[in-house]
Amino acid sequence: MGASPWIVPDELWGSLEPLLPKRPRRFRYPGRKPLPDREVLCGILYVLHTGIQWEHLPQELGFGSGMTCWRRLRDWNEAGVWQRLHEVLLAELNAAARLDWSRCVVDSARSGVKRGLHTGPSPVDRGRAGSKHHVITDGHGTPLAVLLTGGNRNDVTQLLPLLDAVPPVRGRVGHPRRRPDSLFADRGYDHDAYRDQVRARGIVPAIARRGTLHGTGLGTYRWVVERTIAWLHGFRRLRIRWERRADIHEAFLKLACCLITHRQLRSLCEPQIAG
Repeated sequence: MGASPWIVPDELWGSLEPLLPKRPRRFRYPGRKPLPDREVLCGILYVLHTGIQWEHLPQELGFGSGMTCWRRLRDWNEAGVWQRLHEVLLAELNAAARLDWSRCVVDSARSGVKRGLHTGPSPVDRGRAGSKHHVITDGHGTPLAVLLTGGNRNDVTQLLPLLDAVPPVRGRVGHPRRRPDSLFADRGYDHDAYRDQVRARGIVPAIARRGTLHGTGLGTYRWVVERTIAWLHGFRRLRIRWERRADIHEAFLKLACCLITHRQLRSLCEPQIAG
């Protein structure tokens, strides 16, 4: 029986620990010492995986209080930890030649919402308030970047911001890479002005057109981003947004992308190593 998904594996902790901000050394220790970062991260992952509210985090797990975990998640996000961890993991995949730069794929999915900023009435869900998760992946479905907007934002408006959010990925000889060769998207991104701007970035657009019959073959390449979104929403905390603060929900979203990228690193690279 495998370990619980909220227990931080050694290899992931080895990549993350050097990125965490150092707390100032205290020469006197009034009260209790701060809980170790690794235990607190387990508490954050517990909330991400199970979707429970912070105040319901079981104390018997030894991960600290929900407020302690919330504060560390906030502080680490403000310090750019999740973004840098994602870039480290992408660089490892790139070094192993397991990032597919021949194409990228974009899509979005709605997240139910209870409260908070970056929400809006969804035009496809009877005007219910919601948020949207916009995702861009490589050809294997590894997330390259994610964005959070209100549920009323049109998908095509986030096409260029998604491309620009892809970080420069190191790991190979030469300049870091951040542009794929082509971009695949469904009819929600059908707009010639955006096609022109994608081409201006040196990327070939392969975007389905409205009014054309299904069965063009683009779905053969687009399914990977749908699978990635399903992986993201497999984290229960991302299905329904409870956070009033957009930055906390974005922190969960970026952390989930790191976990998926780490999973891709193991699944795509371990067979190569074994061979």
